[in-house]
Parts: sequence; C-alpha cells; structure tokens
Amino acid sequence: MKVQVYSSFTFSYLNRARVLFQTLRRFHPDWDLVALMVDDVPKGFEFDLAREPFDRVVHARDLGIPDFKSWLFRHDVIEISTAVKGPYLHQACASDADIVIYLDPDTALFSSLDPLITLLADHEILLTPHLIDPNVEPAAILDNDLSASRTGIFNLGFVAIRTTGEGARFARWWNDRLLAYCYDDIPNGIFVDQRWCDHVPALFDGVKVIRDPGYNVASWNLSTRKVAISKAGDITVNGSPLRFWHFTKLGPTGDVMTKRYAGDNYPVYEIWRWYKQQVTQATDPAIPQGYWAYGHYADGKPILKAERVLYRQRGDLQTAFPDPYDGQYQAWYAAEDHG
Repeated sequence: MKVQVYSSFTFSYLNRARVLFQTLRRFHPDWDLVALMVDDVPKGFEFDLAREPFDRVVHARDLGIPDFKSWLFRHDVIEISTAVKGPYLHQACASDADIVIYLDPDTALFSSLDPLITLLADHEILLTPHLIDPNVEPAAILDNDLSASRTGIFNLGFVAIRTTGEGARFARWWNDRLLAYCYDDIPNGIFVDQRWCDHVPALFDGVKVIRDPGYNVASWNLSTRKVAISKAGDITVNGSPLRFWHFTKLGPTGDVMTKRYAGDNYPVYEIWRWYKQQVTQATDPAIPQGYWAYGHYADGKPILKAERVLYRQRGDLQTAFPDPYDGQYQAWYAAEDHG
C-alpha cells in the first residue's frame, strides 16, 4: 500500500511546511512526501532539497494547466495555493500511489495516521468538518458555526482519498471546479476550495465524515474539545488521541481566538508554545517575510486585488494579455478609468 502526502505552499510558509513534514516523517518514514509549490526561489536563499524533510518538489507550473500565467494571475496567494490542490490530486490518481492525503502546511502530527488507512479500506473519500459538536454559547455560534456556514462545512486543510473509483471521480470533479472557481468570493457562494466540498456527501458514494475529535483540532473547534496531556506525555482530545492540529493564523489572530476558546485548558497553550518554537527554528532569515514571487509585476510593483479581479472577469483581457505579468496589462490598467 503506497501512501502519498502532499501540501501546497509558498516559500513564506516553508517554515511551517518543514514542521509538518518533520512530524510526518517521524510517524510515517515510508510515506512519499511531496511539496507542491506555487513560487520561485527567493534571491539569496539556497533551496537544497537534500536538506528538506520532504522527498520531492512539484511546481504548479509543471501541472500542465493551460495558459498557466493567465490562470495564475487571476488568483491571489491564498486562492492559488488552494486552487492547485485539485489538479495535483487528480493527476496523482494516475501515479503509483494507492492513497493520497492532503494536509495544510500549518498542521502538525502528534500521533500516527494509520487509522486513516484503515478507514480507507472501507471508504473512498475522507473529510473532517469544522465542527463535530454543536456550540451552545452565542459567541461561539457567531464565531464558529456561522463562520463554517460561510466558508464551508468541511475544513479542506485535510482530505484523503483512494486513487480509484469514487476517490478518483472526486479528484477529477475537484480539479475541474478549482481550475475554474477557486476564489475568495463569499457573496457569490465561493470560498476557495472549501464551499465546493459541501456537496461531496451528496455527489459521491464512499464518503466518510470523520467525527473523531483528535483530527483537525483548531481554534474554531476548541470550544467543544478538551485537551489533556498525561504524565507520560500522551495527548488526548475529549479522550481520543490527538492525531493532528491545525495551527491556523499563527500570530495575533490565532492567539486571540485560541485564548478565547481554550480558557483554562492549559495544555492548549503548551502545544501552541511548542509549535511556535518549531516554526521559529525552521525559519530561514534569507526568505523575506510574506514573500511570493507572483505577487508583483515584472518591474516589482505589487499587483492589486482589483487588478486580478478585473482580469479574471474579462475574457477579452485574458486574450489580449496572455502574460499579464510582463507589464502590458499593467500599463493598460493604469491608463484606464476605473472609477
């Protein structure tokens, strides 16, 4: 049984991805670990795969996506980092992998994921919902329940499939949706890759919704999950082993939401402290903070969200400027009245 795990990220998230893959390697040394990158190496940074905790790098530009630069330009960094997940998963179904798992770069394992492999003996698609228990406090309902209603019932920081049957059919469908509709556009019912997967239990057979509290622990579900650490160092969540934690929004926002719902559940703070230390150790100062090679035009000027959205909406502009990074679209946009 060959298992492949991939994560999609840019160089600004390399520190987090290193922690993820280090923890994967600890528990699953034989799994195939793949870094999916939508980025180019920053100047002054030496990227040596032999020193990284993953086995190989796949560049988004090598996925065979038609008119790649035009397609890339239509997305901001969050949108594109999620949009490539579908094409990669679809193509991985034609590889020698029997099972493919996606994990966000800001997750970390705390115990084996072998139970997922067992589940995939009887199911073909595994998903984790943002919430597995109802909130009762009004503040938690506003923060968490309604947030999940807007951004998606399932958190697509994790998905796992068998690469045949319904798993492959799902991967093809997700590929098609993310190639065309992976945007942060909540008013129109889209939130990158997540809202699409609200449909998965209705569209596909063999779907297992994982309701084990040890999977995908994050600030949005801490209101209903009690974390404990035994004297032996074993970590449990509502009595179940902690499998992986999703350290979303590392920094002030994550701190605020974590403190709001962890309260006096002090092991949560120990886990966050550990994670921050790991990320700090994995950080290379040669990578500029917030770096993304495709965040600016050829002359170095940052690309505005409005410039991307207009280009996305107009097929005539995509035809006229097949490489919108080269400056011609930039000049056209500057000369037009957008008021």
